[in-house]
Formats: sequence, C-alpha cells, structure tokens
Amino acid sequence: MRTSTRLILLALLASLLSGCGYNSIQQKDEQVKAGWAEVLNQYKRRADLIPNLVQTVEGYANQERQVLTDVTNARARVGQVNVNADDADSLKQFQQAQGELSGALSRLLVVTENYPNLKSDQGFRDLQAQLEGTENRITVARGRYIQQVQDYNTYVRSFPQLITAKLFGYKEKPNFTVENEAQISQPPAVKFGAQPAAPAPAPAPPPQQAPAPAQ
Repeated sequence: MRTSTRLILLALLASLLSGCGYNSIQQKDEQVKAGWAEVLNQYKRRADLIPNLVQTVEGYANQERQVLTDVTNARARVGQVNVNADDADSLKQFQQAQGELSGALSRLLVVTENYPNLKSDQGFRDLQAQLEGTENRITVARGRYIQQVQDYNTYVRSFPQLITAKLFGYKEKPNFTVENEAQISQPPAVKFGAQPAAPAPAPAPPPQQAPAPAQ
C-alpha cells in the first residue's frame, strides 16, 4: 500500500513539474550549454591556427615584429581568461579579449598585402582558407548561442515557468553584446589578394588666361 501511494505521489509530482515547465527549462539549459561549448570550440580553433600563421608571416616579413608580437600577446591574453558564461562580467572580459585578438589579426593581414611572395605561398594560402572558414563558423556559433540564450531567458521569465525557475534557482543568462545586430550574421572579411583601389587623380586646374594688353 505504501509503495503504491509513493508511486502515485511521484507521478503527481512529475506531472506538476512538467506542467510548470521544469522539463523544458532543463532542455533549454542544456541547449545553451551545448551552444556555448561550440562557441568555445570555434574560438579555440582560431587560436590554434595563429602560431602557424605567425610563423609563416615571420618567414617573409620578419621586420614586422610589432604586428607579430601584438598577435602573439593577444592570443596569450585570450588563453588566460577563465570565462564563466553564466557570469556577465566574465563573459564581457572574454568578449573583450577575443575582440582584441580579432583586431590584432586584422592588422597582421593588412601587413601581408605588402609581401607578394608571402601571399603566393601555398602554406599561407591554406592558412587563409582555414582562418576564413573558422571566422565563418565563429559567427554562426555565436549567432546560434545568442538565439539560444534569448529563448532560454524569455522562457524562464514567462508565467508559470518563472515560479519553477525561482524555486530551483534558474536565473537569466548573460549574453554577448553586439553593437551592430548585423554582425551576428555577417562574418568579418578576410581578404588577402585584393588591393585597395588607388584614389582618382585630382582634376588639373583650368589654364589661366593672360591679361588683355592695356589700350
């Protein structure tokens, strides 16, 4: 008798938890965690490409020491950030470090435009393709994660799930800050071959007429 009563109570409890969104909160929380793991995976992939990129550029453009050092230092700072995606300050610090690395990489790629032999190197071209692909995957992973966090936060703030969320300690999650919303669907351009167009020459001034002779 006691066993059957206990089973009935457990069934009622499970039904109540399901009706209050507990199971859905669990599912959405796991989706957010999986999305964050993919974001970290793609950022790590980019970081793993950088030593080979720096080494290749160094072989052709060793005099660009400051740019190469900036990239190496920015990569090191990224590796020192112990990010906690559930903490807003930690996520902001992580995003800032990744932004600094993106800026250093952009400056390095601009420098490579001055070295035709480097741009024609097969190893460098392979790194170019890998880096471009990684930047695309980072953008996709970040965009998906942003959407997953938004979905989770909306759900735990809605009634009656908000009661369940408070009872079990599920809080809103911080998200990436995107200054331009289009950035989550637009990967940064990684171009090595295109040279900037030369500015058009200024028009020549009209010839001055000689003054008329005095009468």
